[in-house]
Amino acid sequence: MRKSLLVLLLWAPLAMALLPQPVQRLDQTTQQAIQRFLLHNRILDSPQDLDNAPYIIAADAGRVLGANGERVYARGNLEPSQPHYGIFRRGKVYTDPQTQELLGINADDIGTAQFVVAGDLTTLAVQRVTQEVRPGDRLLSAESPVDPATFSRKPSAAFVKGQIIDIPKGVTQIGVLDAVTLNKGRRDGLAEGQLLSVIKTGATVRDTLTGAPVALPDEHAGTLLVFRTYEKLSYGLVLSASRPLVVMDRFETAHQTQ
Repeated sequence: MRKSLLVLLLWAPLAMALLPQPVQRLDQTTQQAIQRFLLHNRILDSPQDLDNAPYIIAADAGRVLGANGERVYARGNLEPSQPHYGIFRRGKVYTDPQTQELLGINADDIGTAQFVVAGDLTTLAVQRVTQEVRPGDRLLSAESPVDPATFSRKPSAAFVKGQIIDIPKGVTQIGVLDAVTLNKGRRDGLAEGQLLSVIKTGATVRDTLTGAPVALPDEHAGTLLVFRTYEKLSYGLVLSASRPLVVMDRFETAHQTQ
């Protein structure tokens, strides 16, 4: 009897480990942070993706500034079956900090417009603006939606490492629920829902006795959730940070460092 009980006690932890673990979903605040960010931010894999898009020729009464319902006229292949378009302008060009490879461009959000009438010049009604709409601004159809409610926090199947290369909202230091741009994407093995560890490079100090420089150890400084991937770039959301994060901080797939 005692032997059977001992066997059960020894096997219980292993049996529990083999059971499917409950999925840890994102809380409502985190989901809302992702949705708000994606409403106003977008990356294109190539400058040509923007240069070849339909563009605005003119607007009623010249420029449009914060005027919902104002009409604009555009040229290019606009589909009546696609009722809503985003209005964008070329923003930052992203290159890899190590190889200088072109990774993509940021499409600056100008607003949204609704399809009204097709023709040689297509008529659209402006629905939302963040700044004035100008001739030459580009029109893009909506991206495939991301539903943060379906995300589960999971480690990556492959080891990926890279760097934070931008903070789209323009601050200098990064905190919890801030979004960042990463220099790795789908081709490198990143996928939406993966967790990444942010690594702070240890400072170099001088040994006061010998005068020799000494590199302090690198330290884990935070955790990112990948929530939108592109071919060569991704967006990540800071879930935790033990200290302020900055552009050029390194990241690694979480299962390698935690």
